[in-house]
Amino acid sequence: MKRRILRVAKLATLGVILAVVTLTLPDSAPKSTEFALVKVHQAEAANINKNVISILAVGSDARPGENFTHTRGDALQLVTINTRTHAASIIGVPRDSWVDIPGHGHDKINASLYYGGPELMGRSVGNLIGVQPTYVFVTRFQFFSAMVRRIGGIDIRNPYAFSDDPLKRVGFKAGRIHLDGYDAMAFSRIRHTLPRGDFDRSAHQEIVLKGIQAKVRAHADKPGFIEHGVLDAMSHMYTNLPPTELFRLAQVMAQVDPSKVRSCVVQGGIGTSSGGASIVLPYVAAARDMGNQIRKDGTLSHCG
Repeated sequence: MKRRILRVAKLATLGVILAVVTLTLPDSAPKSTEFALVKVHQAEAANINKNVISILAVGSDARPGENFTHTRGDALQLVTINTRTHAASIIGVPRDSWVDIPGHGHDKINASLYYGGPELMGRSVGNLIGVQPTYVFVTRFQFFSAMVRRIGGIDIRNPYAFSDDPLKRVGFKAGRIHLDGYDAMAFSRIRHTLPRGDFDRSAHQEIVLKGIQAKVRAHADKPGFIEHGVLDAMSHMYTNLPPTELFRLAQVMAQVDPSKVRSCVVQGGIGTSSGGASIVLPYVAAARDMGNQIRKDGTLSHCG
């Protein structure tokens, strides 16, 4: 009971602090262009368990000077979390998946970010899987590296050794390894030297997300860890969420039990677009099967 009272007091105090910070920020305060977290309209969302929240994480392929929320996405991961059981699922979507983008015809799914920003990106992934995300998180890969570095890097288990001349010439050995900020980015982006290309890259991105969540959970009880993280994030991002909701999301992520995280990648065949580009033809039925599973309680029992 005492711990619960202290927790409630802590939340109430933080809520006051965040409210004060928000109210005292001048209207002309510059908006950060490092990452964005937006809550999207869900008029077309399929019915989903009330205890489940869904977040689409997108790595932006923006070059210097480009608007990172309106360029092509390079990493697409739909994360669902059951706030009651603390279980979670991660569904990776290959960026070259050929889909019908609302209002723009057929194209690679990552082009949705270019055409319509985070909202259209979320809608396109939601249409493929059958679950519309509640939130869409978009970040530049450079800032992703900085975030991993700030938490002291992550520890993961790499299923097989691989390398890539442009990003990581010395490569990554198989087994348990530590990734610093740059290595986490490289591990998430390498594709050409992988046996199954984009499918394996999506799986590697899921491994990195699990590593980040495990690190956050391990430090969540340290005084000020969550509070400092939220306040730091507020100074670097654009969001349409109130500060208290940001803190709630941070708490939800920190409470996920790593032993209850299941990940899958949307599979598909390899084809060619009318313009000659290599594309992934997603197995829609299997993707929808995964969506049906997570609508119930946010978890996956099998990969489609």
